[in-house]
Amino acid sequence: MSPTFVPPEISYESAENHRVVIIGSGPAGYTAALYAARANLSPIVYEGLEPGGQLTTTTDVENYPGYVGGVLGPDMMEDFKAQAVRFGAQVRYGSVTHLDLSERPFRVVIDNETGLVSDTLIVATGASARYLGLENEKRLLGRGVSACATCDGAFFRNMELAIVGGGDTAMEESLFLTRFASKVWLIHRRDQLRASQIMQQRVKDHPKIEIIWNTIVTDVLGVDEVTGVRLRDVNSQSERDLPVGGFFVAIGHTPNTALFRSWLDMDGQGYIKTLPGSTRTNIPGVFACGDAQDHVYRQAVTAAGTGCMAAIDAERFLASGS
Repeated sequence: MSPTFVPPEISYESAENHRVVIIGSGPAGYTAALYAARANLSPIVYEGLEPGGQLTTTTDVENYPGYVGGVLGPDMMEDFKAQAVRFGAQVRYGSVTHLDLSERPFRVVIDNETGLVSDTLIVATGASARYLGLENEKRLLGRGVSACATCDGAFFRNMELAIVGGGDTAMEESLFLTRFASKVWLIHRRDQLRASQIMQQRVKDHPKIEIIWNTIVTDVLGVDEVTGVRLRDVNSQSERDLPVGGFFVAIGHTPNTALFRSWLDMDGQGYIKTLPGSTRTNIPGVFACGDAQDHVYRQAVTAAGTGCMAAIDAERFLASGS
């Protein structure tokens, strides 16, 4: 039996009954909570293992409308959370560990022990960037290490930058970084790229980009900020240090949707499918927003927008019964 199904030992005799439960926080989850609270739906948000989502690992955010002078990622998420709470949303620390979406009201288990039921669910579990797994990569995250060129590229003006990856995302991010960087070193472990031919050619033709073939990154250098990366040639095994002011990882994202695999329709990468122009999933009463269903934009502002949509979709669903 799939672990996402509700264990039989969970009791629902005195379980809390809610109209809207939001699974996950971040821009999508908190915005959904804000709109649902203002609609008098008394939403409950379970923040998950990373309250506030990916933005809590980001330092300065300068591309979110309304923050003229920029804002720290964690501070921005506290603002989102406080605004939702102001209108009556309950935000709780905890993770949804099991689900039964076979009928409404849906049954949900929190932290393997507490059962509750809800008329609707909003999935806002986000996605996690894939990293190389290096110790210094994690330590210097937000201090020169980034997985989002669109978010952070402007902080690295006139610097030499390194980016690792070989797919279309790596090509797109490399090209974006050339708007700010003096030079972009694209590091790839093989002797050919996986990206589409048109994207490969754009990268190869760009005067600011130089590809380092057959090479892996073995370390990120720097104490308080990135000063370089250590490279290893996969053929000769020789190592060298490459001085750079920033290191970007573009090897993909993993949507945090494993919990819903038994229930919701997903694409081949695990992103939840929603109906066109809607946040509705294949199960009536379940809605998905943010990076859990968006593999294209992955921005705070677009996540917030779909969080708004999910709350409105849920409100209309509850009002109409379908």
